Amino acid sequence: MKTKNSVMSQIEKINLKEKFSKFSDHWSPKVIGQLNHQQVKVVKFQGDFVWHSHENEDELFMVIDGSFTMELRDKTIEVHEGELIIIPRGVEHRPIAKEEVSILLFEPGTIVNTGEVRNQLTVEKPDHI
Repeated sequence: MKTKNSVMSQIEKINLKEKFSKFSDHWSPKVIGQLNHQQVKVVKFQGDFVWHSHENEDELFMVIDGSFTMELRDKTIEVHEGELIIIPRGVEHRPIAKEEVSILLFEPGTIVNTGEVRNQLTVEKPDHI
């Protein structure tokens, strides 16, 4: 059983700039923390992702640096630095970034980045950094 002191000794701040500096690959989320049943991840986008949806999970995308376009089947939404977008489960979507963008993600640990689609961009088990 964890004591209050042992739990408190594990609490540390997370520096997002430092985390983003640890990788350069695109479309490959990295886990930086856990919040209840949600994982906190960082990812860099550039180019077009695949159309996909997540049957059982919602996703939150928060732009830390840059901007991107979230394509939905019935509209397109521009998301800029300091803004976020929540994609409800079951909604087909595709992020696109003309320039590199740095994103903070909040999503369940069960999620696969490409949803039901499996291809070269699929990350089944993201790295922890």
